[in-house]
Amino acid sequence: MRGDTLGDFLDNLVARIAGYVEQSHNEEQKTVDYLPASSRKKITDLSLPLEGHGTEAILDDIDEFLKQCVKTNRPEFMNPLWGGLNIAGFAGEVIAALTNQSMYTYELSPIATLIEKAVIERMMEIVGYGEGFGTLTTGGSNGNMLGMLCARQYADPMSSLNGFDGTKYVAFVSEEAHYSVLMSANVIGIGHQNLIKVKCDSGGRMKPESLLEEINRAASNDRVPFCIIATSGTTVRGAFDPLREIAQIAHDNDIWLHVDAAWGGSCLFSRRHRGLMDGVELADSICWDAHKMMGLPLICSVFLTKNKSVLRSVCTHGDSAHYLFHDDTKDVDLGRYSLQCGRRNDSLKLWIAWREIGDSGWAKMVEKYCDLSGYLEDLVNDSEHLSMMSERDWSNVCFRYEVNDYDLNELNTEIRNRMMREGINLVSRSNIGDDVVIRAVVANPLIDEKLLRSLITSIERHGSEIINNIPAEF
Repeated sequence: MRGDTLGDFLDNLVARIAGYVEQSHNEEQKTVDYLPASSRKKITDLSLPLEGHGTEAILDDIDEFLKQCVKTNRPEFMNPLWGGLNIAGFAGEVIAALTNQSMYTYELSPIATLIEKAVIERMMEIVGYGEGFGTLTTGGSNGNMLGMLCARQYADPMSSLNGFDGTKYVAFVSEEAHYSVLMSANVIGIGHQNLIKVKCDSGGRMKPESLLEEINRAASNDRVPFCIIATSGTTVRGAFDPLREIAQIAHDNDIWLHVDAAWGGSCLFSRRHRGLMDGVELADSICWDAHKMMGLPLICSVFLTKNKSVLRSVCTHGDSAHYLFHDDTKDVDLGRYSLQCGRRNDSLKLWIAWREIGDSGWAKMVEKYCDLSGYLEDLVNDSEHLSMMSERDWSNVCFRYEVNDYDLNELNTEIRNRMMREGINLVSRSNIGDDVVIRAVVANPLIDEKLLRSLITSIERHGSEIINNIPAEF
């Protein structure tokens, strides 16, 4: 592509990016134009040609994608544990893609390596780790798996060399732990049956007394307790397990404690909310997603551990990659502490965003989201037909529409489905026990009280129309 042609293409691309960003402030813009997959496939050309279509066609394809995608930067997008657009982070994402660094050796990514080490060291300070190390991962799921692998290595230091018979090893998680712990149990070789779920209190927090009971029961049955995974910010309720009490149990029984703080780790910036993770410094490892509440573009997740040597053992390659790793850079090559070889520079966007906003900015953001979720909780409590379905620790608000003589699970499922088809306010349908609940998550800087009032009005309207047999208009 010639320079002038490239310049025109980039100008057109930037114009489309700007247009996408600006639409987040357009109140007439939908969050998504919902269509079933079968219908969407019929209206979209997804074919891959034998001969390329050229750059003009690329711009048309981008237009079509932006038209059909879910507008996750809009404030009405309150479905998952992330949303919004961090412009500084976006800039870092663009530059990371432009420079195309891979993070396995200092030689290939010198400044990126130092940036990642600086980010890891700063996050360790915030957690309260005086020593140790970490790595960026593909997300909380990978971070939980790495935590469990470190636990396995700690319990059986020869497992990485000799293999691992996990039939007697057991790990402990709360009833409301993220589903990735099941995947981790499979990958590291203990299996789903050796992942013991511990009872929670009424707010969805692991009960320390129940944990101790399960550990003692397992030990009495000749099982080997080797790992506890506590959760700081559960997926549905946003509950925080009592880390200090759990850590004491872990230490008394010489069990590795990993904390899944993928969602809730950002509370550590706030003096008001840091107490939710009281005792985190006592844990052996932690994962923390900056792409969740901190609002960085996917993917940006960090795994940290106090035990650097265990992490190195888990990620060892036996120095077989002589074409990459050399003795003179053994202290700086990040590939020695990662399960991945080729790995993109995800630390740049976090570093740039952090330099822009600072610790105080992250703290204000966390506190704003928690204040707004408290406001939403008040709106629910003030509503004639809405009821909270759980205590609120974080920015998750779980509630449902209630009316007599109606199947409430069916009703709330249909409310959520109508909202999805309407394409404006996107919230999730979740379960607490046997109850279907509507879960709204506040994690977008554009959310305000006006929007939350509009959300409640929308839910009340859909609920009323359903119980009065009024068909949807879309």
